Amino acid sequence: MNKETILATLFILTLFCCKENNPINTGTTIKTNYLEVSQNILNFRSSPKVSSARDMLMFSDQGAWFAYGLPESKPNYGGFSGPFIMTQDNGAWISPNLAQLQINNIAKDKGLIDWGNDLVKQNSYASHLEQTFENKKLRVEQQLVFMSGHTAMQRTKITNISSNEITFNPSINGKLFELGITVSKENNTIKLVSSNSDAIGYIQVLGENHLELKNDHFFEIAVDPVTLVPNGTKEIVLSQTFIFPEYSWSKELKTISEISFDTLINDRKLEKEDELSKLIAKVKPEFNESKYRSLLTKAHLTLQNNWRIPAGEIKYQGLFPSYQYKGFHGFWSWDSWKHAAGLSYYNPQLAKDQMRAMFDFQKDDGFIVDCIYRDTTIEVHNYRDTKPPLAAWAVAKIYEKDLDTDFVKEIYPKLKKYHNWWYKKRDHDKDGLCEYGSTDGTLIAAKWESGMDNAIRFDNSKILRNDEGAYSLDQESVDLNSYLYAEKLYLSKLAIAIGASTEANKFKEDASKLKERIQSQFYSPEDRWFYDTNLEGTKFVKGAGSEGWTALWANTATLGQAEEIKTKMMDPEKFFTKVPFQTMAADHPKFNPLKGYWRGPNWLDQAYFGVKGLSNYKFENEANKAAKQILAGANGLLEKGEPIYENYHPLTGEGLNAKNFSWSAAHIIMLLTEKK
Repeated sequence: MNKETILATLFILTLFCCKENNPINTGTTIKTNYLEVSQNILNFRSSPKVSSARDMLMFSDQGAWFAYGLPESKPNYGGFSGPFIMTQDNGAWISPNLAQLQINNIAKDKGLIDWGNDLVKQNSYASHLEQTFENKKLRVEQQLVFMSGHTAMQRTKITNISSNEITFNPSINGKLFELGITVSKENNTIKLVSSNSDAIGYIQVLGENHLELKNDHFFEIAVDPVTLVPNGTKEIVLSQTFIFPEYSWSKELKTISEISFDTLINDRKLEKEDELSKLIAKVKPEFNESKYRSLLTKAHLTLQNNWRIPAGEIKYQGLFPSYQYKGFHGFWSWDSWKHAAGLSYYNPQLAKDQMRAMFDFQKDDGFIVDCIYRDTTIEVHNYRDTKPPLAAWAVAKIYEKDLDTDFVKEIYPKLKKYHNWWYKKRDHDKDGLCEYGSTDGTLIAAKWESGMDNAIRFDNSKILRNDEGAYSLDQESVDLNSYLYAEKLYLSKLAIAIGASTEANKFKEDASKLKERIQSQFYSPEDRWFYDTNLEGTKFVKGAGSEGWTALWANTATLGQAEEIKTKMMDPEKFFTKVPFQTMAADHPKFNPLKGYWRGPNWLDQAYFGVKGLSNYKFENEANKAAKQILAGANGLLEKGEPIYENYHPLTGEGLNAKNFSWSAAHIIMLLTEKK
């Protein structure tokens, strides 16, 4: 294995042992009405048996590249599952429970807690994880909260609830999976060394303790004996830090040494309360029910779990599409535009950085790379294609929320360059209508550029050379040109915001001309649908798909065309299925949701474009009916514990492919909150 693939982090566990029997500072009571809605909204209970286990959901925060779960099996109680680190083979569990508490009775040398039988409750919130164990003698309460993008803090409070004095030996045990990381002892610390990485980990205890290595993958930290009188409490605070070489461990260690756990967890609760209140306050009246408020908290937490701080090649924070699928441990361009649009409702700064992350890789000619990764020894950036132009839409949504003209001034020239790139590199016949294509001349990369990788409209496509490193498909796409039309109007609005009125007017003029072209070339009066065409605009590439309603989303259709499109969209035999507005008509011979990634499943971004398109043309009853059926039909969306999936089977509602999918969550936010 490559030396960079194991652990591009420092790993430190720091255990703070406070004095026994002192009153515990419970902190100021805070009001968290919205935070309570997030209780157990996702099911984080998991006990990985192997390092490669990926099926479970994981809790993360503050952009950390590691995550945890609530253990579901007795051998792993006494701490939290994991961590799952995303710098190891694109995601691996380093341990079932790397910091597992043991409480042994000194006199009888046996455990005072029967972890399996004494579990009282396990809860998760957007702010933290918590669990409680209790028997007739002891109550053990544990909480885990992220201090930063590098460090998670874990507190254990052990309370004597008996009428007798109790003496016991607490210890922390850690057993690693076989990942090429070994444990050794150096002075008074546990040292973790990878055979394939220069990164080093340390486990460090403050106070009297005794370190023992069972073998090179198993350690024990024994704390001095504790005696508790009735109602006495022992508090243990533990920090777990994964820190990249470009960050300062000494600064992080100083912060940890000064932190008050009560202050930290209260701050985190208030942070999440504020974010959730911003979202829930924006719920549209027709969705003002508790089930939709719960869904918003699920979408919020889904985005949170995919949040990553800058690391390696990636210089700005942003979101994975999904940590659950190993191929999604990077940033994609049109995913980023959609993430940013959703994030703008409650975290504009993160939304801006998500945009910056991709534009940081913009080439001189305006090209935006398809996807980027932290470590290119694991996966390389994909320069073979870009993705559909929705960047200006995302920036306009961010600007609507906070009116930050400085950000617009920063990003506008880059947006304009990206917009112009399409006409320079993806207009084969120079007629003002663009095609999807690739930089390497491959047909597969050109299909990827659409974002709808294997859609049936590309089944018979061919690749054409435009210029050096610039190739187009032999068809002009209705969705691409509708996106470009919308982008012209968004660029016009942004230009006005920064005082560039001449450019704003030019974008409006160009948009007006393009609108007429879209209406005349891509609409089939016979089929009453928008299709791609050949380059000459004389032949439709038939097969009704979700690209057909992008003209409604972009407002490029005539009212009459929109009426006809609406009729087909609301037809149960075609698009108004159990989960409406899937990627192709249900009565098409090639419709295959289970084996056709973009040949039938419902992707919530495309469904959102459909709902928004109907709303744009004042078909409000249909738009609201469709939105509610989408959310009710997709299995588990309105249920506690169930994840948000990459896409859904439109006929059965089954969740398909990756769990914890960011753009699905982002578009749920827009469906529930966006003003008409």
